[in-house]
Amino acid sequence: MAQRYGGKFSPQGSQSDASQPPKNPFHGKKRTRAGGRVNFLFIAPFPLLISAFTSNPVGLAMDLAAFGTLILAAWLTREGVKAQEAYDARRVARRPAIPRKIFASVLTGVGLFLAGFGGDASLLNPIIFAVLGTVLHSFAFGFDPLKDKGMEGVDTFQQDRVARVVDEAENHLKAMKDAILRAEDRQLEARVDAFQTTAREMFRTVEEDPRDLTAARKYLGVYLLGARDATAKFADIYSRTRDAKARADYEELLSDLEQNFAARTEKLLLDDRSDLDVEIEVLRERLQREGVRS
Repeated sequence: MAQRYGGKFSPQGSQSDASQPPKNPFHGKKRTRAGGRVNFLFIAPFPLLISAFTSNPVGLAMDLAAFGTLILAAWLTREGVKAQEAYDARRVARRPAIPRKIFASVLTGVGLFLAGFGGDASLLNPIIFAVLGTVLHSFAFGFDPLKDKGMEGVDTFQQDRVARVVDEAENHLKAMKDAILRAEDRQLEARVDAFQTTAREMFRTVEEDPRDLTAARKYLGVYLLGARDATAKFADIYSRTRDAKARADYEELLSDLEQNFAARTEKLLLDDRSDLDVEIEVLRERLQREGVRS
């Protein structure tokens, strides 16, 4: 669907556009690495299906087993890349519970061993394939994060509470995104993306300091749940009637939500700065009592 260009000099532009430019919809986003090379891993094993049905029963079984193993390795690689991207996007994060990319490297070696095993007495060729496949896969995609990041001094119990709340909030955002697609309006989809970017800034702030959870819990739960339900109802109505009044009301709701989430995130950051100032002042007083002067 084509998307109409809009700006401060376009016919539908508003005066507020000149004073407050819209937030870039790609703000805070990075291009995913779960594509290209990863997708090629799903294509590469398909020649094994051709050779499988032109071989004897033993060759058929070995080729099919190799195909299944390599497809499983490709899937684990993709999931491992996604898990590492989520890990890298956060300042405070736990290592993935399952080292998917390491398992994928091992399975790639196993799959190539099965593919290279042709019933010969010598195992040298399939062993070489297995070792090369494991090593090259590890070099191409790296290893999974093997340690937690930014967890020093963080209460793990509070961090677990934050993780559960943020996961639930992410589910609300995903449902909200799925619902607005039914409206078939690219401009509204972009507005929802902008709001989600603002909401995720609050998520990252709370993850970095779990003490902020109490102040932000209403936003991460009640308000996002209401936004999800309102989006679903609006999409159902707008897809049938194309009601301009309903569209304007929904855009106003998104603007109010975005402003309130941004204001609450800024307040959380100011509170964190106030806590830092207190800690610095207390430390300075202790140093002065010990006779240390700058």
